[in-house]
Amino acid sequence: MTRTVYLNGEFVAEQDAKVSVFDRGFLFADAVYEVSAVLNGRLLDNAAHLARLARSCQSLDLRLPCALGDIEILQNRLIAENNLHEGAVYLQISRGNSGDRDFDFPGENVSPTFLMFTQARPLIDHPKSKTGIRMVSVDDIRWQRRDIKTVGLLAPCLAKEYAHKHDADDALLVENGLITEASSSNAWIVDADGTLITRPLSTHILHGITRQALLELAKQNDLRFEERPFTLEEAQNAREIFISSATTFIWPVVSLNGKLIGDGKSGVMTGKLREIYVAMAVEATGGVGS
Repeated sequence: MTRTVYLNGEFVAEQDAKVSVFDRGFLFADAVYEVSAVLNGRLLDNAAHLARLARSCQSLDLRLPCALGDIEILQNRLIAENNLHEGAVYLQISRGNSGDRDFDFPGENVSPTFLMFTQARPLIDHPKSKTGIRMVSVDDIRWQRRDIKTVGLLAPCLAKEYAHKHDADDALLVENGLITEASSSNAWIVDADGTLITRPLSTHILHGITRQALLELAKQNDLRFEERPFTLEEAQNAREIFISSATTFIWPVVSLNGKLIGDGKSGVMTGKLREIYVAMAVEATGGVGS
């Protein structure tokens, strides 16, 4: 079945969506993106995603194509056009087509390229949310502004490929002995005392929307947590590890660098927090889940 995508003011079949070879997103990765989860045909935590989109654009002096409220209207129409019940809406804004390859930013007369498409995928009942994932550690070679959600994702792709070649599902990124995050998600550990630990916000990590929601839920449910850096050694010896993102919610990590985490199954705290988050997500989207 052909998807309908949104591109520069038009809803078109995916095979008919065309972007110039001179688009700066293609030539320079001069673009930002967001991914919002969809449950029961409704966007989840979308206001926070759009606020982060605005921050990313502002950080790069990249013009928004329209008001944030208008973007949400377009997202909802795209969901309806594709009859999407569960999955995600991907959104990308590049600086546009400057007519030729040139490092200098184009003038104000160049309009941003604005693309959106949907992806159907299981969020609540994804198998990996139950079986967990195996991870390896790799050096974090990304640029120094990881708080900006840009499309320059070659380093995370290399990290994932390294993981797959080493019989793992994903990678934890390490810088100066400390875990920054996973290749496309935030990273958490649970220590021997049952305290949730995740790295504090800075330019070293993406300011995860799901991460923030989980911290709020932990506070509301009297779960102990700390925002602090943690080492690879701490992670390898943790009681539990999990990752969080808009489209995984929470996935448990059952091994790291070949070493079982806990008993090699989803931990008690990971399961509890995922259950709390899913209940919140289902209620927020007015449904009963998958």
